[in-house]
Amino acid sequence: MPRPSKHDGSIYPRKDGKVLWMVYRDRSGKRIRESTNTDDWQEAQRKLRERLQARDDRVLEVVRKGEQLQFADWVDFFLENYSKPPMRAEKTHEANERVGRHLKEAFGDRSIREISADDIELYLRRRLQARVQIRTSAGVVQKDRLKPATVHQELRVLRRMLNVAVRKKLLPANPCAGVEFPVKVKGMFRPHYMNWSEQQRVEFRAPEYLRNIIRIITETGLRVYKELMPMKKEQVDLENAVVWIPDSKTPNGIAEVPLTDLASEAFREQIRISGSGPWQSPNDDSSTGYQKSLKTVWRLTLRRAKVPYFRIYDLRSTYATRLSAGGVADEWVTQLLRQGDAKVFKKYSQMKLQMKREALKKLNRKANEGQAGFDTERPN
Repeated sequence: MPRPSKHDGSIYPRKDGKVLWMVYRDRSGKRIRESTNTDDWQEAQRKLRERLQARDDRVLEVVRKGEQLQFADWVDFFLENYSKPPMRAEKTHEANERVGRHLKEAFGDRSIREISADDIELYLRRRLQARVQIRTSAGVVQKDRLKPATVHQELRVLRRMLNVAVRKKLLPANPCAGVEFPVKVKGMFRPHYMNWSEQQRVEFRAPEYLRNIIRIITETGLRVYKELMPMKKEQVDLENAVVWIPDSKTPNGIAEVPLTDLASEAFREQIRISGSGPWQSPNDDSSTGYQKSLKTVWRLTLRRAKVPYFRIYDLRSTYATRLSAGGVADEWVTQLLRQGDAKVFKKYSQMKLQMKREALKKLNRKANEGQAGFDTERPN
């Protein structure tokens, strides 16, 4: 058994340089010597206190590993274990890979503990000045500057990466928490609500299969590319008015989804036009056998209907908003969205200004004036 030491640890200089070193004992009593990587006495003392606190919290080895872990290695670990399906959708993984390449160019040769909030803000400012580069046979062609929304997406991916490091005790805190985005991002996190008249205009200009998709999403809240597009006919039970979702973005998404009459009719029409194959939305030109993207047809349909562009995913927000406006309790809306966190409901249910004005039209300025005994005079 090691003998008790008089001090927990100490700071001392070495003869071969100006950098201060620290010595302390781990929980087993073993003496550990490490460089503080600084010649400032106060900073060295702070690092020693962090080591002792990590030892007492039984996370010393994890903290030391975090200091040695290169950011480029952590990006690769995150992409392999927390970005690929089934953890995230394939499209999300592809976006994370693109962001990871830019992040590794900026921070790849540094430890994850060396990245500060100031470093991240400087990176964001540089990215906002960068231009879109497109590789062609003639070389690299530069286009306009990157949109703030694109750079903001890179910040969100970095924040997710470092949040995982915090959960694993490799970081004491996420430096992204102290980052202020350099510019204002317009239109972020504000889903579009499609009212009924707007939906009818879009459906009138949409091809038949897209018209069915619009009705299904606005009546069920299914996720477009993760749940609806790869759906097989065998998952639909029109007799009992339910569809089975075997794979989803979250564990709560795996469930039976009830169908309204409109949704059942839309599924029936989609099955009729889809042919004899197993898929609801077949595409012979796709390697998967089903249609993977609706971006082009969706954009062209909105243009023909003279409706400003919004994401087709916002139809899920329309579903949540209509439930909320119909008086459905927030807890039930969360369950119908198949979300595990009730806070997510706030992102999907957006009472638009037009809906608020429609509600204000019902304001009764003469409420209770016709009741007997009601005193309309101002009190003295």
